[in-house]
Amino acid sequence: MATIREGNKAALVVVDVQVGVMNGTWEAARVIGNIAHAVERARAENIPVLWVQHTDEEMPTDSPQWQWVPELVPAAGEPRIHKHFNSSFEQTSLSEELAALEVSHIVLAGAATNWCIRATAYGVLERGYDLTLISDAHTTGSIELENGSTIEAATIVQDLNIAMQWLSYPDRTNGIASAEQINFARPGGEQ
Repeated sequence: MATIREGNKAALVVVDVQVGVMNGTWEAARVIGNIAHAVERARAENIPVLWVQHTDEEMPTDSPQWQWVPELVPAAGEPRIHKHFNSSFEQTSLSEELAALEVSHIVLAGAATNWCIRATAYGVLERGYDLTLISDAHTTGSIELENGSTIEAATIVQDLNIAMQWLSYPDRTNGIASAEQINFARPGGEQ
Protein backbone atom coordinates (compact mmCIF):
# COMPACT_ATOMS: atom_id res chain seq x y z
CA MET A 1 0.00 0.00 0.00
CA ALA A 2 1.26 3.45 -0.94
CA THR A 3 1.99 6.15 1.58
CA ILE A 4 -0.40 8.95 0.66
CA ARG A 5 1.36 12.32 0.57
CA GLU A 6 -0.21 14.99 2.75
CA GLY A 7 -0.61 18.61 1.73
CA ASN A 8 -0.94 20.28 -1.62
CA LYS A 9 2.54 21.29 -2.68
CA ALA A 10 3.41 20.81 -6.34
CA ALA A 11 6.64 20.29 -8.23
CA LEU A 12 7.27 20.14 -11.96
CA VAL A 13 9.36 17.11 -12.95
CA VAL A 14 10.96 17.34 -16.41
CA VAL A 15 12.19 13.95 -17.65
CA ASP A 16 14.84 13.23 -20.29
CA VAL A 17 14.42 16.22 -22.60
CA GLN A 18 17.89 15.47 -23.90
CA VAL A 19 19.34 15.77 -27.40
CA GLY A 20 19.61 11.99 -27.87
CA VAL A 21 16.07 11.35 -26.62
CA MET A 22 14.31 14.15 -28.50
CA ASN A 23 16.03 13.47 -31.82
CA GLY A 24 13.36 12.06 -34.13
CA THR A 25 10.43 12.32 -31.73
CA TRP A 26 6.97 13.37 -32.81
CA GLU A 27 6.51 17.16 -32.94
CA ALA A 28 9.65 17.70 -30.88
CA ALA A 29 9.83 21.48 -31.41
CA ARG A 30 6.22 22.00 -30.28
CA VAL A 31 6.62 19.74 -27.26
CA ILE A 32 9.90 21.39 -26.22
CA GLY A 33 8.17 24.78 -26.49
CA ASN A 34 5.32 23.54 -24.28
CA ILE A 35 7.77 22.17 -21.71
CA ALA A 36 9.65 25.49 -21.72
CA HIS A 37 6.34 27.29 -21.16
CA ALA A 38 5.48 24.99 -18.23
CA VAL A 39 8.94 25.61 -16.72
CA GLU A 40 8.49 29.38 -17.06
CA ARG A 41 5.07 29.20 -15.41
CA ALA A 42 6.37 27.00 -12.58
CA ARG A 43 9.24 29.35 -11.87
CA ALA A 44 6.93 32.39 -11.95
CA GLU A 45 4.67 30.68 -9.39
CA ASN A 46 7.62 29.56 -7.20
CA ILE A 47 6.95 25.91 -7.97
CA PRO A 48 10.09 23.76 -7.73
CA VAL A 49 11.38 22.36 -11.04
CA LEU A 50 13.29 19.07 -10.91
CA TRP A 51 15.28 17.81 -13.89
CA VAL A 52 15.71 14.09 -14.58
CA GLN A 53 18.49 13.08 -16.97
CA HIS A 54 19.04 9.59 -18.39
CA THR A 55 22.40 7.89 -18.90
CA ASP A 56 23.01 4.63 -20.77
CA GLU A 57 25.36 3.11 -23.36
CA GLU A 58 23.83 5.21 -26.16
CA MET A 59 23.87 8.40 -24.05
CA PRO A 60 26.95 8.34 -21.83
CA THR A 61 27.33 11.12 -19.28
CA ASP A 62 28.63 14.38 -20.80
CA SER A 63 28.23 13.16 -24.40
CA PRO A 64 26.48 15.45 -26.94
CA GLN A 65 23.41 13.15 -26.89
CA TRP A 66 23.22 13.31 -23.07
CA GLN A 67 22.95 17.12 -22.97
CA TRP A 68 19.66 18.96 -22.42
CA VAL A 69 18.11 20.37 -25.59
CA PRO A 70 19.35 23.95 -26.05
CA GLU A 71 15.88 25.44 -25.40
CA LEU A 72 15.81 24.08 -21.83
CA VAL A 73 18.34 25.07 -19.22
CA PRO A 74 18.05 24.07 -15.56
CA ALA A 75 18.39 27.11 -13.31
CA ALA A 76 20.92 27.28 -10.52
CA GLY A 77 19.59 25.46 -7.48
CA GLU A 78 17.05 23.34 -9.35
CA PRO A 79 17.63 19.67 -8.45
CA ARG A 80 19.10 17.40 -11.11
CA ILE A 81 18.42 13.70 -10.83
CA HIS A 82 20.46 11.19 -12.82
CA LYS A 83 18.90 7.87 -13.77
CA HIS A 84 19.72 4.62 -15.56
CA PHE A 85 16.24 3.04 -15.70
CA ASN A 86 12.89 4.06 -17.21
CA SER A 87 11.30 5.15 -13.94
CA SER A 88 12.70 8.36 -12.55
CA PHE A 89 12.37 6.83 -9.07
CA GLU A 90 14.46 3.67 -9.47
CA GLN A 91 17.89 4.02 -7.87
CA THR A 92 17.79 7.82 -7.97
CA SER A 93 17.52 10.66 -5.48
CA LEU A 94 14.08 11.78 -6.75
CA SER A 95 12.13 10.51 -3.72
CA GLU A 96 14.52 12.25 -1.34
CA GLU A 97 14.40 15.51 -3.30
CA LEU A 98 10.58 15.46 -3.32
CA ALA A 99 10.46 14.70 0.42
CA ALA A 100 12.82 17.59 1.20
CA LEU A 101 10.50 19.89 -0.74
CA GLU A 102 7.40 18.38 0.95
CA VAL A 103 5.83 17.70 -2.45
CA SER A 104 2.51 15.89 -2.69
CA HIS A 105 1.55 16.74 -6.31
CA ILE A 106 3.80 16.00 -9.26
CA VAL A 107 3.31 17.72 -12.59
CA LEU A 108 5.06 15.63 -15.25
CA ALA A 109 6.52 16.44 -18.68
CA GLY A 110 9.24 15.06 -20.95
CA ALA A 111 10.15 12.02 -23.01
CA ALA A 112 9.79 9.31 -24.07
CA THR A 113 6.07 8.85 -23.55
CA ASN A 114 5.96 5.06 -23.80
CA TRP A 115 9.05 4.43 -21.69
CA CYS A 116 10.24 6.93 -19.12
CA ILE A 117 7.12 9.09 -18.88
CA ARG A 118 4.81 6.08 -18.53
CA ALA A 119 7.09 4.39 -15.96
CA THR A 120 7.50 7.61 -13.99
CA ALA A 121 3.76 8.41 -14.07
CA TYR A 122 2.89 5.01 -12.62
CA GLY A 123 5.74 5.40 -10.12
CA VAL A 124 4.25 8.72 -8.98
CA LEU A 125 0.86 7.16 -8.30
CA GLU A 126 2.26 3.99 -6.76
CA ARG A 127 4.26 6.12 -4.29
CA GLY A 128 1.18 8.02 -3.13
CA TYR A 129 1.57 11.32 -4.97
CA ASP A 130 -1.12 13.15 -6.91
CA LEU A 131 -0.29 13.47 -10.61
CA THR A 132 -0.96 15.88 -13.42
CA LEU A 133 0.48 14.82 -16.78
CA ILE A 134 0.96 17.78 -19.10
CA SER A 135 -0.93 16.43 -22.09
CA ASP A 136 0.92 18.44 -24.75
CA ALA A 137 4.37 18.32 -23.14
CA HIS A 138 5.48 14.73 -23.69
CA THR A 139 6.46 12.88 -26.85
CA THR A 140 8.09 9.80 -28.34
CA GLY A 141 8.92 8.25 -31.69
CA SER A 142 6.79 5.86 -33.71
CA ILE A 143 7.44 2.14 -33.26
CA GLU A 144 7.84 -0.19 -36.23
CA LEU A 145 6.83 -3.73 -35.32
CA GLU A 146 8.28 -6.95 -36.72
CA ASN A 147 5.05 -7.64 -38.61
CA GLY A 148 5.51 -4.44 -40.61
CA SER A 149 2.86 -2.41 -38.83
CA THR A 150 3.61 0.86 -37.08
CA ILE A 151 2.35 2.31 -33.83
CA GLU A 152 2.35 6.03 -34.51
CA ALA A 153 3.85 8.34 -31.88
CA ALA A 154 0.69 10.47 -31.80
CA THR A 155 -1.28 7.35 -30.85
CA ILE A 156 1.18 6.49 -28.06
CA VAL A 157 0.89 10.03 -26.65
CA GLN A 158 -2.90 9.94 -26.88
CA ASP A 159 -3.02 6.53 -25.18
CA LEU A 160 -1.05 7.72 -22.15
CA ASN A 161 -3.12 10.91 -21.91
CA ILE A 162 -6.29 8.80 -21.84
CA ALA A 163 -4.85 6.40 -19.26
CA MET A 164 -3.73 9.19 -16.93
CA GLN A 165 -7.11 10.87 -17.22
CA TRP A 166 -9.12 7.75 -16.33
CA LEU A 167 -6.93 5.73 -13.96
CA SER A 168 -8.19 5.44 -10.42
CA TYR A 169 -6.00 5.09 -7.32
CA PRO A 170 -7.30 5.31 -3.74
CA ASP A 171 -6.87 8.71 -2.07
CA ARG A 172 -4.95 10.13 -5.04
CA THR A 173 -5.95 12.55 -7.76
CA ASN A 174 -4.62 12.20 -11.27
CA GLY A 175 -5.41 13.73 -14.62
CA ILE A 176 -4.11 15.74 -17.54
CA ALA A 177 -3.88 19.41 -18.45
CA SER A 178 -2.24 21.36 -21.26
CA ALA A 179 0.87 23.45 -20.63
CA GLU A 180 -1.29 26.56 -20.93
CA GLN A 181 -4.05 25.33 -18.61
CA ILE A 182 -2.05 23.56 -15.90
CA ASN A 183 -2.98 24.55 -12.38
CA PHE A 184 -0.14 23.75 -10.01
CA ALA A 185 -2.48 24.23 -7.02
CA ARG A 186 -5.08 21.73 -8.31
CA PRO A 187 -3.88 18.15 -8.75
CA GLY A 188 -5.04 16.27 -11.78
CA GLY A 189 -6.48 18.98 -13.90
CA GLU A 190 -6.87 22.40 -15.33
CA GLN A 191 -7.61 25.80 -13.89
